[in-house]
Amino acid sequence: MGRHSLPDGFRTGVTGPRRRARRRGVAIGTILALAVVAAGTAVALDGGPLSFGSSCRDSAVRLRIAAAPGIVPALKDAADYARDNDVTSDGSCLDIRVTAREAYKVTDALRSRDESATDFDVWVPDSEVWLDRILADDRSTRVTPTGNVAFTPVGVAMIPTAAKSLGWPDKTYTWSELAGATTTSDRLKLGAGDPSRSASGLLALTRLTQAASRSTDGDTVAAAMAKALSQRISESDSQVLDTLPRDLSGTEQGNPKRNQALILSEQAAFAYNTSADSGDDLDLFYPKDGSPRLDYPFALVDEPALTTDESRAALRFMTLLGEPGGRKILAKHGFRTEDDTSKELITQAGGRSPQPYGELLAEPPTDKEIEEALGLWTITVQSARLTTVVDASASMSKPVPGTDQSRMDVTKASLLQALATFTPEDEIGLWEFSTKLDGKRDYRVLVPTERLGDRAGDGTQWDRLSAAFSGLKPVPDGPTGLYDTTLAAYKAAAASYVPDKFNAVVLLTDGVNQDPGSISRAGLIAELRKLTDPERPVPLIAIAVGPEADRDELDEIAEATGGSGHQVTDPSQIHSVILKAIVGAGSQN
Repeated sequence: MGRHSLPDGFRTGVTGPRRRARRRGVAIGTILALAVVAAGTAVALDGGPLSFGSSCRDSAVRLRIAAAPGIVPALKDAADYARDNDVTSDGSCLDIRVTAREAYKVTDALRSRDESATDFDVWVPDSEVWLDRILADDRSTRVTPTGNVAFTPVGVAMIPTAAKSLGWPDKTYTWSELAGATTTSDRLKLGAGDPSRSASGLLALTRLTQAASRSTDGDTVAAAMAKALSQRISESDSQVLDTLPRDLSGTEQGNPKRNQALILSEQAAFAYNTSADSGDDLDLFYPKDGSPRLDYPFALVDEPALTTDESRAALRFMTLLGEPGGRKILAKHGFRTEDDTSKELITQAGGRSPQPYGELLAEPPTDKEIEEALGLWTITVQSARLTTVVDASASMSKPVPGTDQSRMDVTKASLLQALATFTPEDEIGLWEFSTKLDGKRDYRVLVPTERLGDRAGDGTQWDRLSAAFSGLKPVPDGPTGLYDTTLAAYKAAAASYVPDKFNAVVLLTDGVNQDPGSISRAGLIAELRKLTDPERPVPLIAIAVGPEADRDELDEIAEATGGSGHQVTDPSQIHSVILKAIVGAGSQN
C-alpha cells in the first residue's frame, strides 16, 4: 500500500473516545494525520494478526507504555498476545513494555516536564480527568489522545455482612444515601482513594457534591460529607483494598481502622474477587442515580518526538485492544469494552440483579464540576487560611463585555460565591488596594484574616466578609499600586502562618503596577524569594482579570513563592480559578 495507508489491522473496531466532541475531534485528527504521513503497511486479513514467523523480529518497534496499575496486567497480556501472534505494524513486530505508574504521579511529572519521570511513549491512565489537567496546562509535556480502550463503572463495594445489612442486592440507593448510611454508622465504615490522587475517589466525590448541591443547605451538606469521607482515605485504590478486614474474626471485623465498604471500580472489585487470596468476595452496589466510569484513554506522549514507526505502532496496539482478541483479554481482566454488559463479569465483580449495573451516567462530569469538587475537598480536608487582596483601582469600574456589570460587580459576586464553599474552620481576610488608600500605603485592610466561624460583634467573621465583599467599590481615578501591596500582603501572611492549614495569598488585579515610587518588579521578586520558606509554604495565587493585566508578570511574581498565575477574561471565572489554584498549590505541599 502507499503512503496513505493505515497501520496493519486499523480497520477493525476499537473503543473510540466517548468524552466530549472536543476530545473526539483531537483523536480523529491525530489518526488521520498519522495515516497521511505514514509509510506503507503490510496487508492484514480481516484486521487479524499475520504470521511473519521470525521475519519481523529484526525490525521490531519498541514502545514504552506507562499505565494505571489496574489495567497493567491486561496490557501485558495483550503485549504477549501481539508477540506470540506476530501482530505487526508496517511489517515490524511490536515490542511492548508496560510499566505501572499511578496516574497522579504521571500527571505531576508531565506538568513539571520532568524528563526523568516521563521515559515512555504512550500513557494509559484510568480516566480522562488526568488528561484534561495536562491539556488545560499549556506548559505541560504535550499528550495526544487517540481513543479509549476500556471502561469500568465506579460503585460502592462491601463485605457480605455489610451489604446484607443494607439489603443488597434487592435494595437500591443513591450516592447520597449510600454515603449517609456508611459515613454516619459506627459499624459500617466507608473508605476511598484520595480524590486528589484517585480518579475513582474523585468521580464519586463529584457525584456526591452534585447530589448535595440539590438539597437544602447543599454547600454545608457537601462539606460535611467530604469531611466524613476524608477521615478514611487511602493514597490509591490498591491501598484502599488493604483496609478491608483480613478475616471474619470479631477482632478484624470490629477493628476501627478497617473499612467494611469501599468506593471502588467494578474492575477492581472483579480483580479482588477473582484473586486466590481474597477470602470472602465483595458485593457491589451500583447507585441508582448513575455510576460514573473510568474510561482508560490511550494517549501519545510528546508526539512530535516520536518516530513515524513508533506513532503507527502505538495506534496498531490500540486497535489490537479493540479487536476480538484484545476485547477478550480485557474482559478476562474485568473490563467492559462495549456498552452492553457481561452478566458473568458483573457477577464476578459482586453485582447482582436488580442492582442497576447498566445505568451509567449519560455524560461525564464537566471540568468545572470536577474542579469544584476538588476545591471543596482541599479546603475541607485541610482548612484554608487565605488573605484575599482585591484591586480597587479605577479600571475595575470598566464594563464586562456582554453584560451591564462592571469588573468589580462581577468580581464581588464571584468572591461571594467562593466564600460559600468554605467552612467555619477556614480563615479568610480581605484587603483592597489602589494607591495611597491608607496614608502613604497603597492598601487597606478591610477585614483581618480570622476564622470564619468566630463571633465578631453581632455576627461572625463570615458575616463581616460578606458585607465587605459586597461593599467593594473602585476608587475614582485610582491607579494600581501592585508591587508594594503584594509585598506587604505576603509579609503579613508569612508572619502569621498557621500550621496544619493551607496558607495562601489570593491577589486579584486587572492592571499593571502604576506607582512610580514603589519597589521594582525585580526587587519585589527578590524579597518574595527571601520570605518564602518551604517548611512554612504560603503560595501567592495571582489572578489577572481582564486584558490589561500582565499574565506573564503575575506568573513570575507568583512563582517566586511557589504559587501560580492565572488569567481570566471574565471575572465570573474567578471562583473556579481560585478553587483550581488551591487544588494545584495544595497538591504540591
